[in-house]
Amino acid sequence: MPVYWLYNEDKIGKKEGGIMEKVIDARGLSCPQPVILTLDTIKNLDKGELQILVDTDTAKENVIRAAGSKGWQAKDIKEEDDAYRIVITKD
Repeated sequence: MPVYWLYNEDKIGKKEGGIMEKVIDARGLSCPQPVILTLDTIKNLDKGELQILVDTDTAKENVIRAAGSKGWQAKDIKEEDDAYRIVITKD
């Protein structure tokens, strides 16, 4: 089973000002773990952008719904290989 981590990913590129994007890799984790990891991370962020990697439709929908309940909006959802990259933002 993969280990959860929050890391700065430079494969995507740097945002303005040289700030790396924050990514939660929750692939291979069963619900509710991706949701819990997402909620634990966003409770420490006032605003910004966060990417969550999940590998099931259920995890994708649950993460989007949970983030929305905390005022975060799904900005983009991309299917990559056997996973989804969910980009959530809060201004």
